[in-house]
Amino acid sequence: MNMKIMRKAAGVIILSIIAGANLTGQTTRNDVINFYNEGAKSMQSDVKASIDAFEKVVSLSDQVGETAADLKQKAVQVLPGLYVKLASNTVSEKKPSQETIKAAKIAIAASDKYGSAANKENATKILTQGYYNLGAELFTKKDYENALKAFDSLLVINPGYQNAIFNKALIFRSQNNSAGFEENIDLYLGKVKSSNDSVKVKQASKMALEFFRASGSKASQANKLDEAIAMLNKAAKYGEDKDIFYYYADVYNKQKNFDKGIESAQKGLALEAGAAEAKAKFYFQLAMAQAGKGQTPEACESFKNAMYGVFAEPSKAQRTNLKCK
Repeated sequence: MNMKIMRKAAGVIILSIIAGANLTGQTTRNDVINFYNEGAKSMQSDVKASIDAFEKVVSLSDQVGETAADLKQKAVQVLPGLYVKLASNTVSEKKPSQETIKAAKIAIAASDKYGSAANKENATKILTQGYYNLGAELFTKKDYENALKAFDSLLVINPGYQNAIFNKALIFRSQNNSAGFEENIDLYLGKVKSSNDSVKVKQASKMALEFFRASGSKASQANKLDEAIAMLNKAAKYGEDKDIFYYYADVYNKQKNFDKGIESAQKGLALEAGAAEAKAKFYFQLAMAQAGKGQTPEACESFKNAMYGVFAEPSKAQRTNLKCK
């Protein structure tokens, strides 16, 4: 009888112990080890799962206390790199740029949280790449305003990022925004000149010269002569060009500033190494300036030299008006 009572009592004690453990749900070092092993196992195959497991190690270690501190320290050391890897994967897997930007920002925050300067630097590089890719995508779609915002966000992080500055210049050129174009192409030229990149200097200078030369020509055609001169002056600061002098001569002749017209036409002629037909446009502007000054014999000779291509008929008409022999 007593043995039956003792067995029954022992059973009650065992059940009570089990019930107590289930009710408290106390976290132990073994629980932390399980998550740590889970994180280590999935590092190569599933970075996101690995991050989740190691983050669990950090939070549970705080609950366990000193006995799990070593596991927390190991997790803290590996987590920033995993966040960077996750962000890097969005680039290699060609995920949408917005996804890269989001992942890189999370990686930067994790690097700050866990005190990893090296991983923060790597995450920042990925963030700049994300903004650059986004800006390029939007530029291709002609969403210029949002493309500018993307490149500006990049330049806040890395003010010396040359390609972003150059692309901003391209956007302003597409918008025919001469002030924005000039500011950014000059900034870009300053960067590439300081790095002695002669190829990029030549490329950017040519683009700027052609942009402002074309702007000067358009302004002249619209009879906005002061604006035309201003644009041609801007073009001239990017290099010497024979065609700039043709447009200078055209504008000065329209302004009846014939001395400047003659000077500009002669400078263009000096730079033109082509055949007579290539020189015709400069002779035509020279003749117009000479005629304006009353230098009829000289004008007749210059109009004669201009009688090629599209300048043939107007030169012939001018010679008739001047009664050239």
